[in-house]
Amino acid sequence: MKPVRILMFSGSARRDSINQRLVEVAAKKAKELGAEVDVINLADFDMPLFNQDLEADSFPESARALREKMIAADGLLLACPEYNGSITPLLKNTIDWTSRPQENVAEGLVAYHGQVAALIAASPGGLGGMRGLVHVRAILSGIGVTVIPEDLALGSAYQAFDENGGLADDRMDQRLDKVVKGLMRTAKALRQEVS
Repeated sequence: MKPVRILMFSGSARRDSINQRLVEVAAKKAKELGAEVDVINLADFDMPLFNQDLEADSFPESARALREKMIAADGLLLACPEYNGSITPLLKNTIDWTSRPQENVAEGLVAYHGQVAALIAASPGGLGGMRGLVHVRAILSGIGVTVIPEDLALGSAYQAFDENGGLADDRMDQRLDKVVKGLMRTAKALRQEVS
């Protein structure tokens, strides 16, 4: 059987993003479990602020390329920074562009409908980005994504990583294990259902 393909990215384009660091830890775990992992940085997929007038003029090639990566994946793992208790503008804009119909893709939600996703977050605050995860979960669920119940909100994130780049707290590390395993298990099950 082919390995499960997981696309992972952070909703932050910031250099030294704690959420991108968390993605790297999750990617290592998924690879150790046999997944084929594609870690991307949204900074490499520059898109203008979504506007239907821009959409009518030309669909960004970066949005098209990212949507193709999403379609090719069996599952998505998103690390979702929290801005003012909600989703980052970068992540929302990415979802808005990659969910739009375009020529040869009549159904804009093709990258999302029937997809499975896991959500994680890291924040310097005590709640670990949990409030933002609620909003991302609602948005993705509303466009047809099965968002697994396992998630991780990593608080005090500047102190959460050890010298090797892993998670210093065993409980948080075990929770991330559950998230990655839950995503892989659900992605496999949905892939078999479709075939």
